[in-house]
Amino acid sequence: MSKPATPHSRFQSFDLLATLVAVVRADGTVLFANAALEDALGTSRRTIEGSAFAQCFSEPHILQNALEGAGSNEFAALRYDAWLNRLTHDPLPVHVIVAQTDQPGEVIVELLPLEQQAKQDREERLIDQAQANKELIRNLAHEIKNPLGGIRGAAQLLQMEVDSRDLIEYTQVIIHEADRLQTLVDRLLAPHRRPHVVGDVNIHEVIERVRSLILAEFPRGLRVVREYDISIPEFRGDREQLIQAVLNVAHNACQALSDRIAAGDAQLVFRTRIARQVTFGKQRYRLALELHVIDNGPGVPDSIKDRIFYPLVSGREGGSGLGLTLAQTFVQQHHGLIECDSVPGRTDFKILIPLP
Repeated sequence: MSKPATPHSRFQSFDLLATLVAVVRADGTVLFANAALEDALGTSRRTIEGSAFAQCFSEPHILQNALEGAGSNEFAALRYDAWLNRLTHDPLPVHVIVAQTDQPGEVIVELLPLEQQAKQDREERLIDQAQANKELIRNLAHEIKNPLGGIRGAAQLLQMEVDSRDLIEYTQVIIHEADRLQTLVDRLLAPHRRPHVVGDVNIHEVIERVRSLILAEFPRGLRVVREYDISIPEFRGDREQLIQAVLNVAHNACQALSDRIAAGDAQLVFRTRIARQVTFGKQRYRLALELHVIDNGPGVPDSIKDRIFYPLVSGREGGSGLGLTLAQTFVQQHHGLIECDSVPGRTDFKILIPLP
């Protein structure tokens, strides 16, 4: 006969979660605490298990009331915000979810740090926004493309029929503007046209290519700093797409640095790191690449801070507003994400890509 499962074997999958989880009895005694909860409380699992979980909170009576309600089947799940006491740190604001299990007398208490919850909400908005952008761009570009060809063709035919020099200049303006719009449409459709060419990618080779292109365009007044973690492994990806994504982000930074480049004190930093046990895009990854592109420019204007990845949104006069949109699209095709943290004097674009 097989032995009954112990609490640790039954609940060991909770150790894979980034959220803090405790399984408790209805009286509040902890049966199991996952690894994330250990880390947050700053104490060992052995110490947590068997203790009264309510005492870990600034207002223990609220959790105790919730546990009693779950035990008497007053509700299936209850949510509220609370403060979690920690051994060596300040109390942590958390969103508490108290839910029944399929076992009598057991309750699951899940704690979501409010900062982490806000981060997840922001990432979900970025992903949803990128998907909506992709559909909008594709549909809009096709709607523009068809009549644009007709306008250009009609202008060419008209140019062949007229003799007046002034009228020929007008038709040339129409043709020139039609070509300019065609180039814009081609850029909008580029990520959806080109096949995804997958191979082994060394991220530092990608950055070095971008660095050489940036220095060729901005040979004076810009200092480029490299802070590489050479232990980062190769991964499967589209090298050209990643070069274009990083180049778009770096080029955007350099354009924001125009005044500092003129003054001779502009700085652009490429920093690579490995992130462990991270959650983004609604998934948890054991390892991920963190590529930071950091500049000492004026920062992203507040008026567009929440919209910088939208198509056709630009903080620069004459900008197309496509560079960051295309960069986000290329990175998301690698199951990754670009985030931006910006204050005057420091803007940090962080590219996250899962590693094998």
